[in-house]
Amino acid sequence: MNKFLSAHGTGSSWAYAAKECVDGLLNEQGNIPEANAGMNWLGFVYITDAFAPDISSILTYLRQKTGMSHWVGTIGTGVLVDAWEYHDMPAVGVLAGQFPVGDFHIVPPIHDLEEALPDNTLQWFKETSPGFGVVHGDPSCEDVVSLIESMAETMGGILGGSFLVGGLSASRSDNYQIADQLTGNGVSGVAFAPQVNVITALTQGCMPLGESHLVTEAVDNVIMGLNGCSALDVLKDDVGELLSRDLSRLSGFVHAAIPVTGSDTGDYMVRNLTAIDPDKGWVAIADMVVPGDRVSFVRRDPPSARADMDRMLDNIKARMPSEPKGGLYYSCVARGPFMFGTSGEEARMIRAALGDVPIVGFFGNGEVSNTRLHSYTGVLVLFF
Repeated sequence: MNKFLSAHGTGSSWAYAAKECVDGLLNEQGNIPEANAGMNWLGFVYITDAFAPDISSILTYLRQKTGMSHWVGTIGTGVLVDAWEYHDMPAVGVLAGQFPVGDFHIVPPIHDLEEALPDNTLQWFKETSPGFGVVHGDPSCEDVVSLIESMAETMGGILGGSFLVGGLSASRSDNYQIADQLTGNGVSGVAFAPQVNVITALTQGCMPLGESHLVTEAVDNVIMGLNGCSALDVLKDDVGELLSRDLSRLSGFVHAAIPVTGSDTGDYMVRNLTAIDPDKGWVAIADMVVPGDRVSFVRRDPPSARADMDRMLDNIKARMPSEPKGGLYYSCVARGPFMFGTSGEEARMIRAALGDVPIVGFFGNGEVSNTRLHSYTGVLVLFF
């Protein structure tokens, strides 16, 4: 159905990097391929934050040189294109895909919960009931999670909610987004009609240390009791005697995991351990919990991340109806070389599993899968 093209560029100048991207999209005749009859190009562009001040110029250049009018994207500390990753260096990555005219709609930015989407967008949602969309968000927006949830609910219409994937920007300056125009401080993206065939998969990058536990006493983000026992005693049982001797070693290695309600694949949301009170036996995590919730503890290390990445890739390969035309990948800023030790490992693993599929993505401040905001994860999307 679709034809996808990918390209990437780097260099000290945004113009050089953008030109490399355009050159990489050219066909053998040195031209940007025209969209097939009844089709329209949609471009995804991800830019490392070294080029944040130049994002408007990059968007203008891409639009003018390719003739493609529709673009979505954002900024990350790294970008991934095919078998390549760029971290902490100037780079641009693009993916252009052909979709039937009317099968996608750019969702303009929403900055707060009181802001309404334009009438033409709401009308397209009503007529189409898109089941899937890609969203980019600003991590500095305090309502970003609620905005993502609201967008999914509004998009879904009679379906009762759309399946959103994507990520939050990651920048040491401005958290810009692109939704046919330059924007930020909210959420934006692109919605797809139900006939656009996609599958997605999530890698948590962690391995469980034990069974899930019932929260029996908690206030806000502080867990006092699990299974009727001290929360800290349960945590110590899960991590083992060696780590229990020095609780400071848990930081960055052991996390809390909150199961996703209704998930038939065992999905969970990973949250940091933020504090431990050894005298009271309390454990604080980076999320709100109430009695009746369930929490487990997981370890996060390179072997666990690699094993779960392999599991995710095996799972998505088993579900592929045919060879994918193109894809998107959203990963956490704490993954990449910080997790795997070398740059490009996630890109190489995806390429080894899927072959020569055009893929682009970025490393952000949070990953969206099924409308939920995750951390330490990787989200893969394949178009067919």
